[in-house]
Amino acid sequence: MTRERNERAILAAAERVFARHGYRGASLQDIAEQAGLPKSNVLYYMGSKRGLYVRLLERMMERWNALLDDISVEDDPAEVLEAFIRSKMQLSRRHPEGSRLFAAEILGGAPFLQEYLSGGLRDWVQARARVFEQWAERGLMDPVDPVWLIFLIWSATQHYADFETQVLGITGKEELSDADVEQITAFLTRVILKGCGVRPREAR
Repeated sequence: MTRERNERAILAAAERVFARHGYRGASLQDIAEQAGLPKSNVLYYMGSKRGLYVRLLERMMERWNALLDDISVEDDPAEVLEAFIRSKMQLSRRHPEGSRLFAAEILGGAPFLQEYLSGGLRDWVQARARVFEQWAERGLMDPVDPVWLIFLIWSATQHYADFETQVLGITGKEELSDADVEQITAFLTRVILKGCGVRPREAR
């Protein structure tokens, strides 16, 4: 229990520090102070600054994509896509710093994630894409490019965390309310499902 609690504290603190200062500007000492632990504990649990940083990035992707891990051709595409969009919106709302951290890594050329992007994540995307293609073959959705569809959902849902300043400035809001997020989620779901030719089960 103590290890799990300390690891959670370290990861939460690291997410804040890396998101604010970037990889180069962040220090293990800052992370340790925010976590309320000695620096030696951070090194003991995480191994190194690089190891901690990569673990945060991979954890963010795992959170985002967990909902699609077990999908099959027998599932209903409308239910799966709506649940995925809703889950991504909620995660971006709960973990905006993690989303911004990942965006900054990608914009910087992904120096710490190349192996993950071209290995495990590519395999994950291709496996999901095959299910989408089978849905199209069964007439449950249009034959849209499944990889571009996954990119679209990732980017559309993360926009509200990564570009929060832009969103709030244009809308004149101090923050997005639960009702705003629900409205955005419903909008994205409607547009994406319609664009894919996906209809709810009861409408088919």
